[in-house]
Amino acid sequence: MIIDANMYWMPEELFENEELLKRFLADIPGESGWYGCTQEVPGTEKRRQIVLEKPPGYQNLNYVQHDYILEHQLKDMDCAGVDKAVLKTPCCQEWMSLEMCRFFNDRMSEYSAQSKGRLIPLAVVPPDEKQENIDELARCHEQLGMNGLQLSAHYGADYLDHERFAGFFKVVNELGMTVYVHHTPVPAEYQSFYEYNNVRRSYGRCVDQGLAVSRELFSGFFDKYPNIRMVHSMLGGGFFAVSNMLFPAKAKKEAVSRFQSDNRKIEEQFKKNIFFEMSHAQPWGKIQLESAIRILGAEHVIFGTSYPVRREWLLEGVDFVRNLDITEEEKRQVLGGNAQRLYKA
Repeated sequence: MIIDANMYWMPEELFENEELLKRFLADIPGESGWYGCTQEVPGTEKRRQIVLEKPPGYQNLNYVQHDYILEHQLKDMDCAGVDKAVLKTPCCQEWMSLEMCRFFNDRMSEYSAQSKGRLIPLAVVPPDEKQENIDELARCHEQLGMNGLQLSAHYGADYLDHERFAGFFKVVNELGMTVYVHHTPVPAEYQSFYEYNNVRRSYGRCVDQGLAVSRELFSGFFDKYPNIRMVHSMLGGGFFAVSNMLFPAKAKKEAVSRFQSDNRKIEEQFKKNIFFEMSHAQPWGKIQLESAIRILGAEHVIFGTSYPVRREWLLEGVDFVRNLDITEEEKRQVLGGNAQRLYKA
C-alpha cells in the first residue's frame, strides 16, 4: 500500500462563506507577527486565495480556492499510484480557535468519509491545558475515529515541551495517539532571515523542525509521555544533525567536558518516539533522501508530498522514491508501511 502522509486540506466553503472567512481571519494572531488577507489569484477569474504573512509584507502561506476538491484529489492520487493519504491542515493549526477546530474536525471527518476510506483525517485541537480542548480531543478520537493528531511545531513563542501543554499531552499519552508535528514557515525567532523568500519559506521550516525535535529530546518530554510517537515534517529539519551531532561520545582526553555525553536514554527515545516525514521527495534530491534513510533508518522515514502545493510532487513522488538506491523492503516501509503502522491506516 502506498500512503501519502502529508496531504493538505481546507474546507472549500471557507472561500465562499464570508462570515466563516471573517471568523477564520479573526483567529490569526497579529500580536505574534502574523497578518492575513484575501486576494484574487493572478491570471484567474475570481479565484480567491488566503494569504498569510509573517512578518507583514512577507508571504509564508497561500491557501487557494478549488485546490481542495475531493474528485480532483482522488484522481491525482490514482494518477500517482497512491492508495491512501493522511489529511491535515496546512500550518493554520498554530492559531485556530477551538470553535474553528471543531468546524474543521467535523468537515474533515465528513470529507474523509466521502473518500470511502482513502483519506485519513488527523484531529486539530489547541494543545493548551483546558478541559474544553481535552474534551474535543476525546471527541475526535472516540466519536470521529481519528487515531492521529496534528500540531504546530510551536504556538506563539512556545515549543511543545512547554509546561503550558503538559495536561494536554498527558491525555494524548493515555490515548496513545500519533502526533504529526507540522513545521511553520518561520521558527519562533526568525529575525535573521525573514527578508529572503526562499530562505524564509524553505529553510525557516527546517530550522523550526530542528528546534522542535531537539527540545522534545532534551527536555524530558518522553520521560513524561513515553507512549507518544511524534512524526516531524521536513525530515526533522536537519536529520544529519539530530541523529549524530546531538549525541556526541564522551571526550577521551579533554579536561573540560563541553557536551552532555551520557545520552543513552535520549538516543533510545529518539529511536522509539521520533519519526520523520519528508514533506516532499523531489526538493531534497536523490542523495539527500538516500542519506536520510541510511542515517535515520527506513523504519523512521515516511513518504509525503505536501499536495496540492505542487502537483508534480504527488504525481512523480512515488517513482522518485522507487528509483532511490535502497532495498525493496526499505521502499515498502517508506512508501506506506510506516504510515500504515503509525496511523492505523
